[in-house]
Amino acid sequence: MSVIPDPPDAQTARPQVPAADQTLRILRHLARRPAPIAATALARELGIPRSTVYHLLATLEEHGFVVHLPQERRWGLGTSAFELAGGYARQEPLARLGRPILAALADRVGENAHLAVMSGRDVLYIVEERAARRPALVTDVGVRLPAHLTATGRAMLAALPRAQVRALYPDADAFTDRTGSGPMRPSELREVLREARQTGLATEDGEVTPGFRSVAAAVHDRGGWPIAAVAVTWEGVRDAPAVTEVQEAARILQTRLGYDRR
Repeated sequence: MSVIPDPPDAQTARPQVPAADQTLRILRHLARRPAPIAATALARELGIPRSTVYHLLATLEEHGFVVHLPQERRWGLGTSAFELAGGYARQEPLARLGRPILAALADRVGENAHLAVMSGRDVLYIVEERAARRPALVTDVGVRLPAHLTATGRAMLAALPRAQVRALYPDADAFTDRTGSGPMRPSELREVLREARQTGLATEDGEVTPGFRSVAAAVHDRGGWPIAAVAVTWEGVRDAPAVTEVQEAARILQTRLGYDRR
């Protein structure tokens, strides 16, 4: 999830702009955590005064880079942080490395394949490979769709800490509808994601476009954060075509990005 490299002398050099340095350190620390963290723990682990941490978190919250979970008294990454990570991925390496993998996947299964990244509560499609004699889909490059309705979005949401999902979808107002089906409340989304976690695959059936189904697998970074998802979409009521091919494509992309976790 972290997209800001550590400078070689980060531990010894005195920052010219302390507030900026502390803000970036907070974001990097949150990105490397598997779950939201208390502000007091942030201050202790980073060696930043607690009052400064609270002020910086408040500013970051205003801009959507962090979210506060009041019941747990913890802080996690917000939707703007996902925008930042997605922007990095879109700029080159993910799409460039993913395109030939997706083309090969589409050829093998004979169905359309696509690659998406999270962008707030949406997914953004960055690669679309159409199989021969298959219809065009709504999932063209540059299109955004609600993450909770798509197989790619569900695959990535299932890989996030549960507290992070609650922060993104705190209540029914966070949900949108396309076809009259799909989760519309946090409890319904939890059940969808529970199934995806158990199988390692996410699916959707007519919730994006009536008559079309999709299956997806997430691509993770070294920390286990989902950075993208690979999916195949097909028309009709038949079962998913070669789901193992989708998982293998995600694994190959993860490896080529340098994030092989095996």
